[in-house]
Amino acid sequence: MKKLLFLISLSLFLIQNVNAQFNFEQLIKAGPADVEKLVDAYSRPLLYGFGLGMNSGWANTAQTIKPLHFDLRIMATGSLIPTSKQTFDVTAIGLSSNLRPSDPTKINSPTFTGNRYSNGPYMDLFDGNGNKLISFELPSAVIENVVPTPQVQLTVGFAANTELMVRAAPRIKLGERFGSISLFGLGIKHNIVRDFVAKEVKKTPFDFSLLIGFNRLNYNRGLNLRPLDGMIPENAEQATDFLGQKIYGKFDNYLLQATISKEIDFFTSFLSLGYSISSATLGLKGNFPIPNSLRNDQVAYITYQDPFELKRTYLKTFRGDVGFQFKFPVVRIYGSYGFSGGYGMLSAGIGLGF
Repeated sequence: MKKLLFLISLSLFLIQNVNAQFNFEQLIKAGPADVEKLVDAYSRPLLYGFGLGMNSGWANTAQTIKPLHFDLRIMATGSLIPTSKQTFDVTAIGLSSNLRPSDPTKINSPTFTGNRYSNGPYMDLFDGNGNKLISFELPSAVIENVVPTPQVQLTVGFAANTELMVRAAPRIKLGERFGSISLFGLGIKHNIVRDFVAKEVKKTPFDFSLLIGFNRLNYNRGLNLRPLDGMIPENAEQATDFLGQKIYGKFDNYLLQATISKEIDFFTSFLSLGYSISSATLGLKGNFPIPNSLRNDQVAYITYQDPFELKRTYLKTFRGDVGFQFKFPVVRIYGSYGFSGGYGMLSAGIGLGF
């Protein structure tokens, strides 16, 4: 059951929606000089929202569980993407002069989050002599205005007033079309107030804790970009083996967070202030045929090996969270709302304590 819930949650984020028109190969046709800029503009709000989501749900109270006690929780966070981040201007991202909109009046294109029912503008690719090589359409959005992210977490009472948190999933294959993922994370939280209260005191006016967390998600998916019909190699030196193409990603997320909470019977409310850092590495492996010139009225391609690797720190920002925990025998219910940099984050989940 736990694995099933995890797969469902991750599918919402990583799988390129079964009904979507998204095709990563379309962006690669722009060539190494421009594909990095297109991928960056297209994926930026997704990665920003993903970073906020992956740094959510670490704690819903400043209290810590006793040594050798356990808490297993499954949560999901939806990062709300502002309307202003759901499109980008293709003329404002620094594309080369060889790539430009087919229609100069149509320059706005959806990002990964936005309009799923309308593709972006057509783009014309030219060679160095001004000859038009191909036209291709930029993709539609894959999801609308919410980036969902999962949190599957085991918390262990580690020492007095301290708990250790682990987030982990082995490499899971989601199918040839969707790729595979793996996840690992560690966190530690300490309740400072309890350091100054006698052990026999069961209730304190409030609890205050500090938390440090890190988690990483790895992603791989095979690609299949082949020369268009009628294309020829630029010369005999060009590789013609295009097997083994893939896109890979590594997403690192760091959180430093202070939490204050108050317990009243089975209900606990909390307020947190933290600082998030999220970075991503996206790249291509394999040989990719990119249109380069005209040869006897035929489009000739150059084969690029591992054409790009994009490394960006998408998130360095403060965040605030407010929420609650219902603590029943064995069962826990969680909910919270977070805010950071114009984005909102809604989180909910359930846990088992033993």
